[in-house]
Amino acid sequence: MSSFLHPAVPAGAFDEFLRETAPAGRDRRTWTPEDGRMPALYLSHGAPPVFDDPHWMNQLFGWAQSMPRPRAILIVSAHWESAPLALSAPAAGTPLVYDFGGFHRRYYEMTYETPDATALAQRVAAAMPATEPVHASARRGLDHGAWVPLKVMYPYADVPVLQMSLPTHEPARLLDLGRRLRPLRDEGVLVIGSGFMTHGLPFVTRDMLEHNVVPGWSGEFDAWVAEALARGDLDTLADFRRAPGMPYAHPTVEHFTPLFVTLGAATDPTAAPTTVIDDFQIGMAKRSFEVA
Repeated sequence: MSSFLHPAVPAGAFDEFLRETAPAGRDRRTWTPEDGRMPALYLSHGAPPVFDDPHWMNQLFGWAQSMPRPRAILIVSAHWESAPLALSAPAAGTPLVYDFGGFHRRYYEMTYETPDATALAQRVAAAMPATEPVHASARRGLDHGAWVPLKVMYPYADVPVLQMSLPTHEPARLLDLGRRLRPLRDEGVLVIGSGFMTHGLPFVTRDMLEHNVVPGWSGEFDAWVAEALARGDLDTLADFRRAPGMPYAHPTVEHFTPLFVTLGAATDPTAAPTTVIDDFQIGMAKRSFEVA
């Protein structure tokens, strides 16, 4: 039986999305200063199976459609942990990073040739203090934590995209990085922290794969996060290593900590965000939200 994990045609659902749904994005108006600040997002990004999941693609595309087209996108992904702080190559058409294994060849042939992001790279570097040196890479491309969701949200690759590394997992420092990026939102830049609200891949079971059974550790961690976000409780969130469901929800924490960059970029980091996606795939929480 065909499913998003065993598609009859690899990325066939994405092909249908491009034919039937994506053209609506061509009419999306571009941000202007009259729109006010662009939101900042935390999204659960998924992997190549996103392209075989019509429901998730519709969620991501609908989210993008609810906003003006950004002037540029700055994204911090779980899949680039690097210190000192680093920026991806800003040149137009920078190649992708296919940082996954075991999938059909189709996914390794996908491209996402975005426009030049040099101006954004210069703005990001200028926003950082002397204590946060910035390495500008001439070769590093966008990894799947960036290009997979963006290829659905902005399928025509018509927005400059720059990726910033995740230099630490310390919440206070990530909140400060987000705060320094906040002014970019006034220029129409969409700031995104890209992770996965629960990411216990070593503990995925057959039931989770075949029936999307949500294990206790995933549901408990997701509910804990939702409650802390609703309260604006940054101290509780910063103590995530002792949260219900840990360490199964995050055997390693890089898929959670981009959340602090997003919250730091918020006008008020303690204000409750707007939840946009709150369901599960193969038992893992896709919770994704935006902040004003």
